[in-house]
Amino acid sequence: MTSDELDAEPQAPRRSSRISGQATVETPALAKQPRKPSKAGKKRAVEEVDKDERSKKARANEDKTVEENDDVADVAPIDIGDILPSITLKNEKGEDIDTGSIAAEKGVVLFLVPKADTPGCTTQACGFRDIWQEFASLDYDVYGVSADSSAAQSKWQTKKQLPFPLISDPKRLLIGVLGAGNGNKTKRSHFVFEKGGKLLDKRMPVKPADSPRFALEFIKGFGASE
Repeated sequence: MTSDELDAEPQAPRRSSRISGQATVETPALAKQPRKPSKAGKKRAVEEVDKDERSKKARANEDKTVEENDDVADVAPIDIGDILPSITLKNEKGEDIDTGSIAAEKGVVLFLVPKADTPGCTTQACGFRDIWQEFASLDYDVYGVSADSSAAQSKWQTKKQLPFPLISDPKRLLIGVLGAGNGNKTKRSHFVFEKGGKLLDKRMPVKPADSPRFALEFIKGFGASE
């Protein structure tokens, strides 16, 4: 070995620019933290719970009313001379109404329509509306009856300015007792009860425009014959 070779500084080994077989380490992503519900979200959740509770109560009340009236479902239809039975239903305001008590103080005319706010049914209802005061002067109350909901009846009553109550009979309990049930349909008809609830007259079927006139004529004729 020469002196030049001894004096030379040792050189560092060259590092390759290629790195082969080196594993890549990935940093795990941070788990997303659940977002806290906003005040608006909490309010909506509370409103949904309240809505569900109200729906449950409404269904419970409806089921209770149906259970109370289960005993009238299989009763034979009443006929002339029979008494209007007691059935708890709702009026257009959603209030309970006992059919057995509506004729306690006055005579009663019940007119039945297949469906509220349809042409024929509106003709029938408005016919009773237009001569309603004549029934009142003879000491008779008028009630409309259909299988529609109280809400639908209320809308119809307001729209056509009907001055008499409307009875909601979705299970067709009263409609069936009157003999006007036809499966899931209601026969257009009317029934006249004297004070005390005895059935005096019935028309079934009857034309929409004729129903009010026939009912009034019967009452006037019945009063004259007494």
